[in-house]
Amino acid sequence: MTGEEMPTEQEQRPTETNSNPPTMADVGRIAGVSAMTVSRALKGKSYIAKDTLERILAAVDQLGYVLDQSAGSLSSRRSGFIAAIVPSIDNSNFADTARGITDTLAQTSMQLLLGYTNYSVEREEELIESMLRRRPEGIILTGGKHTSKARAMLFNSGIPVIETWDVPENPVDAVVGFSNTDAMEALVDSLVAQGYSRFGFITGSEASDTRGHQRHIGFDRALSRHGLTSDRVVAIEAVPIRMSHGGEAIRALLERYPDTDVAICVSDLPAFGAIMECKRMGLVVPRDIAIAGFGDYEIASISEPGITTVNVDSYGIGAQAAGQMIAMLENRGTAATIRTSYHVLHRGST
Repeated sequence: MTGEEMPTEQEQRPTETNSNPPTMADVGRIAGVSAMTVSRALKGKSYIAKDTLERILAAVDQLGYVLDQSAGSLSSRRSGFIAAIVPSIDNSNFADTARGITDTLAQTSMQLLLGYTNYSVEREEELIESMLRRRPEGIILTGGKHTSKARAMLFNSGIPVIETWDVPENPVDAVVGFSNTDAMEALVDSLVAQGYSRFGFITGSEASDTRGHQRHIGFDRALSRHGLTSDRVVAIEAVPIRMSHGGEAIRALLERYPDTDVAICVSDLPAFGAIMECKRMGLVVPRDIAIAGFGDYEIASISEPGITTVNVDSYGIGAQAAGQMIAMLENRGTAATIRTSYHVLHRGST
């Protein structure tokens, strides 16, 4: 059975990206030095007094300035590539998103430069700075949580920025994503309709994975609406979450709450691990306990039993993000919030 599909929606709004990126002269003016001194300091080609360097770096942070390493090497001032940053290259959903970007960019002469953060906003900040130094045509990010320095660099980059896999309250520029909270609520509602009432939740390190945190919020909200408790939670601290972690988590969940009748996992990977561990424990899924995941990874459909999950069209997110990027490069006057589709898929695990 397939749950109700949420349609794709697009909302146009004026772009807020700064079309006039800060210059070395701007940095020098704030730091009280010449643009040449700023250049020497940032390129590390000569001795700069410590207090002078500190003023320059403070001005760089204040302005969100990024050194243009492509200057003088590209006469056209066009780099010909789009940068994209994902949390993990091990995750098949993010790999599908990258493939969607690449396939859509194939219609143009642009190429994809890909980086991954391992769910660290500090690592994302480093990647953003490194990529912006090479002046990409645009940049596509995963999620809407960034450091203040990263936001400043993105805002002042003068290029289109698209945040995906989320619908942030305060986007940098354009958005292509869905509400993880709403999608999880839809999953819980469908399981309540099936008769389940004692819900467990297996989550990850929510400080690192904001999308996982939003799914937890959706879990709590839905159960509260139905008058059910939501305190049966096991957190996996490892980053990223792997299949094996799901086995450890389901065992811990059942030791603490043995009467749990359904366990929802933050993604399909721990859900698969949980199903395998249940088999080792002599439990039959879903007779003894039902298991659900999130994301509709390939493993969800080939697992036995198949995993009930939420399909979020990972490939489509990448394809729509690249399409929006192309449109923004052709007309920088508008940005858009594109709400992508998701739907609940019921399989044998529930």
